Amino acid sequence: MRLTHTEAVSGMNQSAIIETRDLTIRFGGNTAVDRVNLRVEPGSLKSLIGPNGAGKTTLFNLLSGQYKPTAGQVLFKGRDVTALGPADRTRLGMGRSFQLTNIFPTLTVLENVRVALQAQAKVGFVFWRYYRSYGELEDRAYELLQQVLLGERWAEEAASLTHGEKRKLEMAILLALDPEVLLLDEPTAGMSLEEVPAILEIIQRIKAGRKRTILLVEHKFDMILSVSDTIAVLKDGALICDGPPATVIQNQEVQEAYLCGGLKRD
Repeated sequence: MRLTHTEAVSGMNQSAIIETRDLTIRFGGNTAVDRVNLRVEPGSLKSLIGPNGAGKTTLFNLLSGQYKPTAGQVLFKGRDVTALGPADRTRLGMGRSFQLTNIFPTLTVLENVRVALQAQAKVGFVFWRYYRSYGELEDRAYELLQQVLLGERWAEEAASLTHGEKRKLEMAILLALDPEVLLLDEPTAGMSLEEVPAILEIIQRIKAGRKRTILLVEHKFDMILSVSDTIAVLKDGALICDGPPATVIQNQEVQEAYLCGGLKRD
């Protein structure tokens, strides 16, 4: 059962930081996202779940501007941003992480974050300028590394980090851009079970600050239940359920479509 726009906003105020209206994208004869009406409230953490092929990453690509929709709208803080590309949406305050890490492997861990801070502050790199001239940015970069539990690795080359540590570094780079909204696409993808709790701790720290809104795609169901304020469920590109975790767990259509009739937890 697809949620209509009226049903999606029923009983809610009009302060959504992200909203989609009948958002649709087709690739040839395939409808990957089908008239999705999604709302994300400021300061909340909403998780997006669904079986493989449900359209989660495609929806993220529409929200962040990588894809242009066939029909429908994307609104950010009430503004229609449907026609804007990824760079413009980032400047407005929408930050996106990807399933694959995106760092500068030959720079140090600190330099990776400092470069992002320079971009945010519109401070270009001058090749003859001694790096200590960027003192304030270096201090802020180190603060962010501490926030993502990488403070002790600041001087090491980024290529030397484990996969899980690279995901932490990517989170610090994303935070350096100071987005109001974090779009986190499977932040624990490819991690060992031992590495996952650290990412969960980082996400919980960000959420506790209530300064940023988080939209999360993740397959680890226990993790989703522990951090989410609300959960939206996609099936075949359509939004079939959206609400608090307890409501979503009990939804029969969710159990049949996503959980095969019973809860499966990692």
